[in-house]
Amino acid sequence: MKNEKTYELVLTALFTAIIVIMAFTPLGYIPLVVINATIIHIPVILGALFLGPKKGAFLGFTFGLTSFINNTINPATASAFVFSPVLAYRVAGVSGIFRSLYICFVPRILVGVVPYFVWLLIRRIVKGDNKAGKIVVDVVASVILFFSVRAFLMRLFPEALSAVVCTVIGLVVGAALMAALTAGGMKKASANIALSYAGLAGAFTNTLFVMSGIFILYKDAYANAMGVAGDAVLDVIMGVVAFNGVVEAVVAAIIVTGVGLALVRVKPLYANKGHEAEDAALPAARKV
Repeated sequence: MKNEKTYELVLTALFTAIIVIMAFTPLGYIPLVVINATIIHIPVILGALFLGPKKGAFLGFTFGLTSFINNTINPATASAFVFSPVLAYRVAGVSGIFRSLYICFVPRILVGVVPYFVWLLIRRIVKGDNKAGKIVVDVVASVILFFSVRAFLMRLFPEALSAVVCTVIGLVVGAALMAALTAGGMKKASANIALSYAGLAGAFTNTLFVMSGIFILYKDAYANAMGVAGDAVLDVIMGVVAFNGVVEAVVAAIIVTGVGLALVRVKPLYANKGHEAEDAALPAARKV
C-alpha cells in the first residue's frame, strides 16, 4: 500500500511537471497546418485514468493555473482577459474576477474528472456480449471522425476542394473506421475504444465549457475584443467548437489511446486496481 501511494505521488508529480512544461513552451501544441492543436489537457486526462478523479481534478487545477499565469503575464490575444481575473477586473469590474475564475479553472478541473467516468461507462457498454452497445459506440466514433476530417479538409483546402468532395472523403474515412471497429469487436478487442472516448470526452469538456462560458459570461466583451458584432459571437464560438474542438478531440483520442496502452503495461488504470491478475491473463491489446 505504501509503495502504491509513493508510486501515485511520483506519477502525479510527473504529470504536473509535464503540464507546466507544455504550458510554458511550444511543446503544448501540435502544428496541424491550419491550426495548432492544444494538447496540454492530455496529461490531465491520463492522470484521471491512471490516478483517479481526485488527482485528475488536481491536475486540471494545475492546467487552469498555468492558463491564468500565461494570460496574465503574457496576454497573447485580445481575449486573454477571459482566462485572467486580473485582466478581467479592468474589463468587467469585480464580477469579471469571478467570471474568469470560472472559465479558467472549472472546465480544466472537469477535464480531470469527466474522462474517468466516461471510460467507466464505455468500458461497461463494450464489455461482454452487448452488441447493440458496441454498435452505438462505434457509430458515434465514426461520425465524430467524419466531421473532423470534413472540417479539417474544408479549412485546409477552401478553394481546391468543394464541400461535397470534403463530405465524401469524410464519409469514406468514417466508414473505414466503422469497419475497423466492427472487425475489432468481433475479436473482442473493441474495449480499447474506451480510452479513445476518454480522450474525446476530456478535450470536448475543455472546449465546450470554456466556449459556452465565454458566450454566457462575456458575450459583449468578447465581441469587442474579437472585433465582431455581438450577434456574430455565437457563430465565432460555434466555429471554434466545430473545427478546433473536433480536431483537438480526435488528436487527444489518438494520443491518449496510444500512451494509455503503453502505460497500462506497467500500471493498471485506476478503475482496474485490484484486477491486475485478471488483466494479466488478457492479451496486451485487451488490457483496457
